[in-house]
Amino acid sequence: MSVSKFLRDVKKSKNISPKIRLYLIDKDRHYFINGGSIKNGFNSKLSISKNRDSVLSAFSKMAFLFDEIIRLRIVRSSNQSDSDELLYLLNLVPINRKIRTFLDWKVFGPEFTRDMSRLFEVRNDAVHCISINEVNYNPKSKISLSTVSGFKKFTNDFQKAWKELLKIYVIEQEKVDLKKLSIN
Repeated sequence: MSVSKFLRDVKKSKNISPKIRLYLIDKDRHYFINGGSIKNGFNSKLSISKNRDSVLSAFSKMAFLFDEIIRLRIVRSSNQSDSDELLYLLNLVPINRKIRTFLDWKVFGPEFTRDMSRLFEVRNDAVHCISINEVNYNPKSKISLSTVSGFKKFTNDFQKAWKELLKIYVIEQEKVDLKKLSIN
């Protein structure tokens, strides 16, 4: 069953199973099924402004997808106690270990793993600063996010990584057997 058909069926249904927790990407639209309801998810295109909150918000969306990839691989679409326990554990695992796990699982290639690690160094620095102008990005050589060119390089690399992560997520979501999910 295609994601589009599954989503049409879910939207028509008056009785979505609360046992389903699933983030779905259909073309450029994102949906989150959880607790018996369906809501809109993130936008496929992220807008990042040159301020700390915007940068951290973009990273939190990326980290959310990391956790959802792990959930898909381990508990699939479950919204039962196994899902809650896994989410609890995922909150304890540092991002760099999740990135390394994706490399070990062959979800990420070595180059994408390296790019993600470098991007998340910005997140780690941004968490511990007041202004994004205090943060450096180190793709090949250190650049300051306080400069126009430095921030542009960071946002371009982030956008490229986001698009690649969405493609990876869709590959993982295709492994879920949507026919087996009971909507009624």
